[in-house]
Amino acid sequence: MEREQYLAAIKPRMPEKRYIHTIGVMETAMELAKAYGEDERKAETAAILHDIAKYADIDWMEKIVHDEKLDQRLIGWGSELLHGPIGAYIAEHEFGIVDEDVLNAIRFHTTGRVGMSHLEKILFVADMIEPNRHFDGVERLRKKAQKNLDKAVSACVRHTLAFLIDTKQAIYPLSIECYNDLMKREDSEG
Repeated sequence: MEREQYLAAIKPRMPEKRYIHTIGVMETAMELAKAYGEDERKAETAAILHDIAKYADIDWMEKIVHDEKLDQRLIGWGSELLHGPIGAYIAEHEFGIVDEDVLNAIRFHTTGRVGMSHLEKILFVADMIEPNRHFDGVERLRKKAQKNLDKAVSACVRHTLAFLIDTKQAIYPLSIECYNDLMKREDSEG
């Protein structure tokens, strides 16, 4: 499918504000892909489809988790975490995406994970820093993304974890594993 076909397919599935966010993520992901030598088309596709399940019915998403034998820890976490793995499921089953890197970028764009690929890192960062995001610290994250992708991922993960802790929200295990992996890598690099 082409960009316009994907955009037409996602638009009715989300409010206008989320659609605008998705366009921002797409543009940012493509810029980062170009800067870091990643396939821009893959970044574009993953970005367009990353929030396709954001407003899907939670019971339906949990049924897919159960039926497809996805990570059962997802049950009970709500749309914020379910929409990544279910978005990857939709991308594969409805849109015929077979590229595992694109599917993983969608699957892990909210949690991160140990051993993220460049494309996964690009979508993770793009989702957080796209131009329609406005929160304390976003400009610092945008500057990091221009200089070093790995440092930008690390900063984005730390920012997210600090937000979750400050707002007394539970932290999904993959996010903690991602953080620990990033810290080990940073320690080994000096």
